[in-house]
Amino acid sequence: MIIGLTGGIGSGKTAVSDSFEALGIDIVDADLASRVVVQKGKPCLAQIQEHFGDDILNEDEELDRAKLREIIFQSDQEKEWLESLLHPAIANQIKDELEASNSPYTILVSPLLLETNQKDYCSQVLVIDVPIEIQIERTLKRDGVSEEQVQSIISAQISRSERLNLADEVIVNDGSLEDLQRAVKNIHQKFLSQK
Repeated sequence: MIIGLTGGIGSGKTAVSDSFEALGIDIVDADLASRVVVQKGKPCLAQIQEHFGDDILNEDEELDRAKLREIIFQSDQEKEWLESLLHPAIANQIKDELEASNSPYTILVSPLLLETNQKDYCSQVLVIDVPIEIQIERTLKRDGVSEEQVQSIISAQISRSERLNLADEVIVNDGSLEDLQRAVKNIHQKFLSQK
C-alpha cells in the first residue's frame, strides 16, 4: 500500500514523514528523487550539460541549480525541454524506490502529488493541513524569504480547499510537535489495520 503525503508549503510534510520514518515506515521523497536524477554521472546531467553548455555546472561539475532556475524562468521553451527530460526520469526513480520498499506500507512525499500524476501511484492521499497564516509564518521563519515569495508559492500550488477535497485522510498541524506525532501514530495504526 502506498500512501501519498502532501500539503502546502510550510504545512509540516517533513515533520510528518520523519515521524512515519521513526515508526519504521519507508519514505520515498519526490523532491529527493528529482535531485538524484541530476547527480554527477547521471545521463540527465550529461544531457542538461550538452543542451545548456558547460556553464550550467559549478566548480565541482555538479548542476548549478540557481543558474538553471534562472534560465528556465526566462524561457517557457527551455522549461518545457527540461521538464520533458526530467519528468520521466523522476517518475522512474520514484517507481524504483517504491518497488524497493520493505515496510508494511510506504509513504510517497510530494508537494505536487495532486498536481501531477504521482497521485496515481497511491492507494490513499494523506493531506497535512494548516491555516494559510501558519503556512506563511512557518515558511518565513524557515526559509528567510519575503512574504511576497511565500504568497506566490502558495498561489502556484493547488488550493487548500481542492487539496482537502482530494484527501482520504487529513492531519491538521496547527498544534505542537507532540500533537503532530500523536496524530501520526494514530493514523499509522489505521494504515496498519488496512493491510
